[in-house]
Amino acid sequence: QLQLVESGGGLVQPGGSLRLSCAASGFTLDYYAIGWFRQAPGKEREGVSCISVSGGSTNYADSVKGRFTISRDNAKNTVYLRMNSLKPEDTAIYYCAAGVGYYSNSGSYSCLEELRRSNYWGQGTQVTVSS
Repeated sequence: QLQLVESGGGLVQPGGSLRLSCAASGFTLDYYAIGWFRQAPGKEREGVSCISVSGGSTNYADSVKGRFTISRDNAKNTVYLRMNSLKPEDTAIYYCAAGVGYYSNSGSYSCLEELRRSNYWGQGTQVTVSS
């Protein structure tokens, strides 16, 4: 059974940090681009960040650039999202998804919109930023 499992969420004060993990079971992540998405109550699911198969290309939403870092360890079959300088508006359920990305003719990499249509999603982990 193909499964993605997120972990690492929790309650943190504004300005704090968390590291989320997305682990795969039943398949290897080596051949998949991986993305992180989040959904706050009453809001649509938002793409946060994604990473290419090799890890050499990444995308970030403007709202998290400079604060969040995505990385992957294919040997551990895991993708990480390091979140620093957390804000109350980062509060949401965070999900990971496995799928594909692509390089445009100009060489730029895109994956968030493609991953949004993925059939492989985890169950989510809650992140709450509050004092």
